[in-house]
Amino acid sequence: MTDTEIATVGGGCFWCIEAAFKQLDEVHSVTSGYAGGHADDPTYRGVCSGNTGHAEVVQVEYDPDALSYEDILEVFFTVHDPTQLNRQGPDVGSQYRSIVLTHDDDQHEAATRYVAALDEEGGYDDAVVT
Repeated sequence: MTDTEIATVGGGCFWCIEAAFKQLDEVHSVTSGYAGGHADDPTYRGVCSGNTGHAEVVQVEYDPDALSYEDILEVFFTVHDPTQLNRQGPDVGSQYRSIVLTHDDDQHEAATRYVAALDEEGGYDDAVVT
């Protein structure tokens, strides 16, 4: 089996983001969960309350020989609106924030470049808040 890499992103409801990544053949698995909060063992109800500090995220395990990290970012930024602060459409609260959680320095640099490029291109009416 080919080595895989992991990417973790959140952009509103994790089920919506999960569904987009599950359509890609190069993706081995997509797992929904919570990240970035202060509560141990967060529950769906607790996260939805907005009191745990967590964001709904998906962890994407993918084949880096067939799909680059930049490809992952492109899909992610295509399937949600990265200009909405603490919301995504009708879902409101910090748990629905747009977030990229990086696993190493290379991912951090790539994500930072990607967001900067989105802002420079001016493809959105508002600034990217991811």
